[in-house]
Amino acid sequence: MSQNQNNRRRGGNNGPGNGPGSQNFGQNIVILLIVAAVAYFIMNYGRSMIEDRSNVEVSYDAFYEMVEKGEVDTVTIDGSTITIIPKEDSKDYSPLLHYYTIAMEDPERTQMLLSHGVVCYQEKPDTTGYLWDILIGIVLPFAAILLFMHFMSRRMGGGGGIMGVGKSNAKVYMQKDTGVTFEDVAGEDEAKESLVEIVDFLHNPAKYRTIGAKLPKGALLVGPPGTGKTLLAKAVAGEAEVPFFSLTGSDFVEMFVGVGASRVRDLFKQATAVAPCIVFIDEIDAIGKSRDSRFGGGNDEREQTLNQLLSEMDGFDPAKGIMVLGATNRPEILDPALLRPGRFDRRIIVEKPDLKGRVNILKVHARGVKLDNTVDFEEIGLATSGAVGADLANMINEAAITAVKHGRSAVSQKDLFEAVEVVLVGKEKKDRILSQEERRIVSYHEVGHALIAAVQKDAEPVQKITIVPRTMGALGYVMQVPEEEKYLNTKKELEAMIITTLGGRAAEELVFETVTTGAANDIEKATEMARAMITRYGMSEKFGLMGLAKVQDMYLSGRTVLECGDATATEVDREIMQMLAGFYEESKRILSEHMDALHKIAAHLIEKETITGKEFMEILREVEGGPEKPEAPAKEEGTASSGEEQNTAAIGGQDAQASEQADVRQSAGVSVPMTEDTPQETPAKQDTAEEAKTTWEEAMAEANIKIPGRDPEDSKE
Repeated sequence: MSQNQNNRRRGGNNGPGNGPGSQNFGQNIVILLIVAAVAYFIMNYGRSMIEDRSNVEVSYDAFYEMVEKGEVDTVTIDGSTITIIPKEDSKDYSPLLHYYTIAMEDPERTQMLLSHGVVCYQEKPDTTGYLWDILIGIVLPFAAILLFMHFMSRRMGGGGGIMGVGKSNAKVYMQKDTGVTFEDVAGEDEAKESLVEIVDFLHNPAKYRTIGAKLPKGALLVGPPGTGKTLLAKAVAGEAEVPFFSLTGSDFVEMFVGVGASRVRDLFKQATAVAPCIVFIDEIDAIGKSRDSRFGGGNDEREQTLNQLLSEMDGFDPAKGIMVLGATNRPEILDPALLRPGRFDRRIIVEKPDLKGRVNILKVHARGVKLDNTVDFEEIGLATSGAVGADLANMINEAAITAVKHGRSAVSQKDLFEAVEVVLVGKEKKDRILSQEERRIVSYHEVGHALIAAVQKDAEPVQKITIVPRTMGALGYVMQVPEEEKYLNTKKELEAMIITTLGGRAAEELVFETVTTGAANDIEKATEMARAMITRYGMSEKFGLMGLAKVQDMYLSGRTVLECGDATATEVDREIMQMLAGFYEESKRILSEHMDALHKIAAHLIEKETITGKEFMEILREVEGGPEKPEAPAKEEGTASSGEEQNTAAIGGQDAQASEQADVRQSAGVSVPMTEDTPQETPAKQDTAEEAKTTWEEAMAEANIKIPGRDPEDSKE
């Protein structure tokens, strides 16, 4: 690409003397001169008004009379003007005013003034007074105007001074200017593929046009915060080899009416001059919000800007190669006219990464970080389910900082897990010292969660238990790591989650015969899951498949809004209350059957403060007397590479932990979940588990205790 082409693309045809810059400069000079002249006359007029009010002229006869009455303290003779300062105790003249009179030919004036004790002064002629008047009256106001104009120019984006208020202030990037390419983007393969097609179209338009394909007019990047929408746009800028205009939706909004629409027009005018090009508008919801009154419609300035954007996107010729990229995490509030094909032809979803995506993202951000051979990104990926790219990048950085703090030359797996905890629950609060009684309560609370998770077949394995307070408010927590990536949850799995969540409160009540405020977050989460089961997932026998809630702000808060009458909402609350009560009774029942294990693990946790999932399972197996852990089958020689053997060794603790928890579930009379490392039960063992389960359900029925989600009809089926 030649230098002339680069210049043309960067600034258009703005040669010396004939571009918009020279026109703006001339206009600014004229405006400054006019404003300075007006300011000069206004200031002089204002000064003369002030002087007229404070200066009072008296006649020469009155001046003589004032002197003879003894009311004059001082006079100052300056050429033909005599300034009179009355005495402070004067009754007829105020000392706050300046009195003056015009001097007349009077040889006896000086003698008369001295005879009455008046102090006389004669002003020395000052030739610089006129210059000071010019400085104060002209130069200083002009400088103040210049500073004000400079401030306003920067406030309005600097696009050519005050005359550039309606000019676009988009940043223009050329190839490689951003320093980001598609190789720096991981975990969003589908979104990246869609953008690669667009970039390839810009590079090789002929092969698409031969079969009649046209460049999409626009593509909207939609997804939660931190998933990499802006990073994808930067990668497009780094790969496109065409001018890339980057700005945010708020850049169109100013304090002057009509500025937004003017900037939209100027933006597309610049884009047309350097086409083919890409225009990226980040946070487009700032100007693209729906005109419907439900979404805050009625803002004339924003609607005018939106109307101009709609007109420009629908009006430019796609053959010129202008591509509009938008990014938002609030697609539900965008105007339907903006989303239709012909404006944004593609909606590219940038979702939270799955397990494979998280592993790839960790590898990308760990390129410049020294790692030792204990690091296993697969294990970290499993522990960070739901994390986005920004979270994972922060974890890698926190792990590197932790390694330096501990004096290590490379990041280890321990550093990564500590970084995960720092990002999720905050740093350890070493200055917060709990009393012995509070430590016991927190310990039993956390062990209650872990114990119920261990004996339920649908719960996730426990990785770590700690009662060390964290900066985000947690006095302790249980870290659970799933055995595999899951995209769906069954009803029994959701029930197991709620029962596990309520295990802390149940342990407090069983051991201390009272409850504390520590379960506030648990109750909130349990209520949220129970409400979702009833209103969204159709898992309530009373309401069946009726959808009672709708998700709003899908990619932000994810909050739901009930779409039912007040009476139905009351019934929903009653159903939630009954469901939670049943789950709470189930939590207490499970803990009551494992009180010995609860006491022993809690005592060990109080002593150690933090225990691993492996320690937890060893104590549980010792108390419950579960079967020994089965030996893992030997691998055939030559079936795994050295890298695979290393990964197997790194995650062996987690697999062994899952197997041990499966053993405890078996000893408790609960069927063992099938995993790769858990051997299948023989038919005899399965029959024994089923008999134990049936006996327990019959006992619960005789005791008149309701088990949510397990009515007699379900059992018959």
